[in-house]
Amino acid sequence: MSDSEADHTSPILEELHRLYPDADCALKHRNAHELLFATIMSAQTTDVNVNRVTASLFEKYRTVKDFADADLEIFQEEIRSTGFFRNKAKNVVAAANMIEEEHDGHVPDTMNDLVALPGVARKTANVVLGTWFGKATGFVVDTHVKRLAFRLGLTEQTDPVKVEKDLMEVIPQDEWIFSGHAIILHGRAVCDAKKPLCDACTLRPHCPQNGVGS
Repeated sequence: MSDSEADHTSPILEELHRLYPDADCALKHRNAHELLFATIMSAQTTDVNVNRVTASLFEKYRTVKDFADADLEIFQEEIRSTGFFRNKAKNVVAAANMIEEEHDGHVPDTMNDLVALPGVARKTANVVLGTWFGKATGFVVDTHVKRLAFRLGLTEQTDPVKVEKDLMEVIPQDEWIFSGHAIILHGRAVCDAKKPLCDACTLRPHCPQNGVGS
């Protein structure tokens, strides 16, 4: 990271720590497989909606084997409200079977093994690695992070993989896990996609407001 990059990112990170000192994943989970499956189900829907579904789902399906043995048609109906439920159900059940067969029922803790699971790309893998295993191997880039990274001048890219690469270059590795969660929280609370609350945003002194009002 260059001195100019540090001069830009350091006050942003400092303010994120002040605003969201306990920033963490919003998906409710008790173990690695619950986090993994909840993250798969969170695509194209809200964490609030997923948490509503998993409140009862995780009481019925308590182990990886429970998910692996799930009746696909019943499971689809149980997660219908998350949207794209057929594909999500297929991926969760298939991932559970792969974890049972290839990893002795334990969610793997490497990027390569995680992205080999059905329904798991880098974002989901980074969520699990960072939130559960405490491994800062990458940067979670969801719609909020992608939007705020651009608005804050941390990247000029739009492709999530390229955004992640830029964030990993301008943000210290020991901040990747925290700042990913904190940026998501700020995106939900303040930096809305259509109506960002710029006048109330304490990051504004450090924000070029890229794309705002355009």
